[in-house]
Amino acid sequence: MSNDIQTLELEYSAAGTACEGYLALPANTSTPVPGVIVLHEWWGCDEYVRARADQLASLGYAAIAADMYGGGERADDPEAAGALMTGLMGDSAALSARFEAAREALASRPEVDGARIAAAGYCMGGGIALEMARAGAELAAVVSFHGSLETASPAGPGAVQAKLLVCTGAADPFVPTEHVEGLRSEMDAAGARCEIVAYPDVVHAFTNPGATARGERFGLPLRYDEGADHDSWARMAALLAEVF
Repeated sequence: MSNDIQTLELEYSAAGTACEGYLALPANTSTPVPGVIVLHEWWGCDEYVRARADQLASLGYAAIAADMYGGGERADDPEAAGALMTGLMGDSAALSARFEAAREALASRPEVDGARIAAAGYCMGGGIALEMARAGAELAAVVSFHGSLETASPAGPGAVQAKLLVCTGAADPFVPTEHVEGLRSEMDAAGARCEIVAYPDVVHAFTNPGATARGERFGLPLRYDEGADHDSWARMAALLAEVF
């Protein structure tokens, strides 16, 4: 852990479900700082998403790695991950409750300016972040990294308050071109401020250094891409600096 940040395990409750989150803060916060809700991949609130929270704290933000499954549940294989994801994504009330609980756990901290909150998500988490934006969540910015883009509840005109950044792999079979263009059309119709970046020859999970090994292990189209990882992170950092 870097000397310029402080971290702690953060327990909170979402509609009766105990959640085990992780909070990363700048080491010295003489005044409250903006916050970022970081939403995990289908594997759960693991070391990868916690490392991203650490990186955000190093940029001067308070970041909570939210436990969207509850109970600190994690998966080690695609079958278990798929079951957890299906259970969560099929329960819109639980999904919203867990997101809002993570937001409250972050915003209520004395180190955090609760009026300045953004969300960033990876894979499943990217799709969740976009769903919250579609529903009109009061967020300054929403960033999706290799997230799902389809929805059963498209944004209505004027609904999206956040400024959006969507980073996807142009060769990602889970997020084909028609999904990207569908999102573009949806956000144009909604009047949303949305930037979409599609990286050529890049597939799913491109920000996660562990993706290539997992892809080979399970026969999935997962592969880390250093260039896309660094570029998408820089774009998010610039967006957060702009909105905050």
